[in-house]
Amino acid sequence: MADDDDLDDLLDELDSQGDLETSQQVLSLRTESRRYDKPVTIIEGFDLPKSELESTASDLKSSLGTGGTVDEGRIELQGDHRDRVPDLLRDRGFDVRE
Repeated sequence: MADDDDLDDLLDELDSQGDLETSQQVLSLRTESRRYDKPVTIIEGFDLPKSELESTASDLKSSLGTGGTVDEGRIELQGDHRDRVPDLLRDRGFDVRE
């Protein structure tokens, strides 16, 4: 059983080193027009576990008072939020390329 503990410790260590620090993640921001010409703000470039990405998305949605989703490793927010999102992400330690 000791081998299992060693393996778990090693996997935890590798997992913690595998994710980039938030300050090293360069995020890109763009908008797309979707159905009925509704704008969607898309934030890409995350290297986070899905749970952290969903938590970040939730924080952004509540800060902006809008809906959105996490899809294929990116955050999609309803509406054009290019003016406010970069500051909100920088406050959370991310590097944003506009």
